[in-house]
Amino acid sequence: MKLGKYIAACLLTVLVLTACGAKEESGRVQVEFFQNKPEAKGSFDALIEKFNSSQSEIKVVQVNPPDAETVLKTRVVKNDIPDIIGMGATDTYSLLAQSGIFMNLTDNPLLSQVDETYVQMLKDVAGMDEVTGIPYSTNANGVMYNTEIFKELGLSVPKTWDELLATAQKAKDAGKIPFYLTYKDDWQTVLPFNALASNLEGIEFYMERREGTVTFADKYQEIAEKQLALMDYGHGDNFGKNYADGNREFARGESAMYIQGTWAIPEIRKANPDAPIGFFPLPTGNNPEENKLISGVDTLLAISEDSKHKEEAQQFIQFLLEPENSKQYITEQTLFSTVEGVTQDDPAVAELLPYLERGQVIDFADHYIPAAVQLNSVIQSFLQNRDIDGYLKKLDTEWDKVADRR
Repeated sequence: MKLGKYIAACLLTVLVLTACGAKEESGRVQVEFFQNKPEAKGSFDALIEKFNSSQSEIKVVQVNPPDAETVLKTRVVKNDIPDIIGMGATDTYSLLAQSGIFMNLTDNPLLSQVDETYVQMLKDVAGMDEVTGIPYSTNANGVMYNTEIFKELGLSVPKTWDELLATAQKAKDAGKIPFYLTYKDDWQTVLPFNALASNLEGIEFYMERREGTVTFADKYQEIAEKQLALMDYGHGDNFGKNYADGNREFARGESAMYIQGTWAIPEIRKANPDAPIGFFPLPTGNNPEENKLISGVDTLLAISEDSKHKEEAQQFIQFLLEPENSKQYITEQTLFSTVEGVTQDDPAVAELLPYLERGQVIDFADHYIPAAVQLNSVIQSFLQNRDIDGYLKKLDTEWDKVADRR
């Protein structure tokens, strides 16, 4: 009898807690913030602590699991969607946005605080006029260079494709490694592809590819040829070194240049706080005025349509968008803010700022390619076998397979 009463009491307690939803003992509403960047966990922890301490009504809790996008997809299937989702503007975001799981933010006042360029990127990636995310931070992909090696060899920052190869050749002739390539990690092979594809064919190509009016075989010959041309200026073990190797060796001054993203700067400085870093957009053609910096949404902030705490979620996002907090985040992560007036002051990326200020930017090409195409492994295989026709046919075949399943 006593056992039965105990069980009944336990069940009652569970029911009460369930009815209370996310209310804690303190009376605060608990809001789950799920984000996909392990390197940003500490930065978000600090901002969350600051927010939680600033008021007594809301408690934000961060969730940052390994392989976060896979975990998020699994939770979506189980209808267990976090209140706030922080993620990149990728094909995964596109699929989730089209499925209707995110709150419509099209006319939300939060959007008025951020750069319209990146709002449009979200629309383009998702293929929707409706906006379901707030662009929070952006990154850039280009060429890091060792400023001391450039000075030692009398090299200038290249502005055209021909100048880029000439600069690489001069470094090679001087006994230096021109580019430290890290293609053991297949995702690293996509970095030159993004610059070449976005600049030479544009994002419009992907809109047309969705409609079936163009193919990779028709349009990507020059891109493929230039991907291969860069291979001649690696270090002899291009497929034996990974991202961590590249960061460490570039920090040690082992190469003149390093095709990489701004996200690698904090990692390089862990190996050498005084690493002499410069950064320029990878020039893809011979008209400097046409070359654009590859820059996309590194983190967007979306709210679950089913969240019971939409108002509280918006309060936290508003907090993150405050200039002081945005500045804190981009400084720690070496990123760029979407908030008007918040600038990145790190000298390593000073040469990229004019492109951002002019809006001379274009999104990452791979953000528009379905994950099921397995672009990383396709490019890695191509760079090993050097078969251009087979490479472009593979991209078309895999794209069409995905299109048939959607």
